[in-house]
Amino acid sequence: MRIGVPKETAEGERRVALVPEVAKKLISQGLEVVVQRGAGAGALIPDSQYEEAGAVLSDDPETVYGSDVVVKVAAPAGEEIERLHSETVLIGFLGPLTNADGVRAIAQTGAMSFAMEAIPRISRAQSMDALSSQANIAGYRAALIGAQELGRFYPMLMTAAGTIRPATVLVLGAGVAGLQAIATARRLGAVVQGFDVRAAVKEQVESLGAHFLEFDLGGDMEGAGGYAKELTPEQQARQQELMAEAIGKVDVVITTALVPGRRAPILVTEEAVKKMKPGSVIVDLAGEQGGNCELSEPGEAVVRHDVKILAPLNVPSTMAEHASQLYARNVEALLGLMISEEGRLELDFDDEVIAGACITRGGEIVHEGAKAAAGAPAA
Repeated sequence: MRIGVPKETAEGERRVALVPEVAKKLISQGLEVVVQRGAGAGALIPDSQYEEAGAVLSDDPETVYGSDVVVKVAAPAGEEIERLHSETVLIGFLGPLTNADGVRAIAQTGAMSFAMEAIPRISRAQSMDALSSQANIAGYRAALIGAQELGRFYPMLMTAAGTIRPATVLVLGAGVAGLQAIATARRLGAVVQGFDVRAAVKEQVESLGAHFLEFDLGGDMEGAGGYAKELTPEQQARQQELMAEAIGKVDVVITTALVPGRRAPILVTEEAVKKMKPGSVIVDLAGEQGGNCELSEPGEAVVRHDVKILAPLNVPSTMAEHASQLYARNVEALLGLMISEEGRLELDFDDEVIAGACITRGGEIVHEGAKAAAGAPAA
């Protein structure tokens, strides 16, 4: 059985779906791995390392896409989709809830596809949880961006010229990205607060040395899969009012709040931005879903009311080497469920991980969320 690793073509995507370390493990199991030349260049992985691992290099994308299993990072588009066929098994971040046109196009090729972001968030699948592995990187990077852009010290400094008070950082959303942002900002010496509508994460925030900011919004707001529930309009208005007061007292705000398949909730209003000190910074990690800040411009850095607002896109790709290593290990774990000891593809759709991650099969969209997003009839 052959696994193909194409070069990513999406703008700004520097990651690669398999690294040599993982390729070598798969080859040792009797599998063939074919890698498009230059696929690892963005992650600082030369072709020679794939050759040393035993992979076959190819200049021809048709050869790579002709593999039994094609592993990618970003969802395929254009010519990439045209290279898929009914015998292809595709694995990658496919955007089943947000990429309706792409999912429909994949289904039309007859390819069987599995979305890394659709893997059920259960204990048995933690090693496959690419959302978490990449969110860790985004949270770490966001804390560094905040420190770099602030223009003030993060830690408290006691000098002969006097004492400099530590910077104050507020992290909105205490999922994987938020907790990593809290931990990193704390390591840099800032005084950190964390906020989340899910009361269950208070202990996690405080275990990192941060203060948990609490607002009474009417009960616990934890929803399915560990994500936050979508707030009612009344709850959103109350949260924004209370949040504006808290935001006005800090130097850096890092936002990470997402609702799967929906526009990111607005947590930082223009009124809140106006309350911040000149020179303060907002790092909005929800830019790809519209942003948590009302004034964010996805992919841009802007200054509004003397506050710098950054909404970087595809943050994990800015640390492509380690992001690729972690993602490849997630893919390896998923492949472990798909491939028999004899090296054959054996898909057990009674397995909740396989069934939950499958997006298209037999020319149809089979994932319920993707069906709804694409306007396909429900099963």
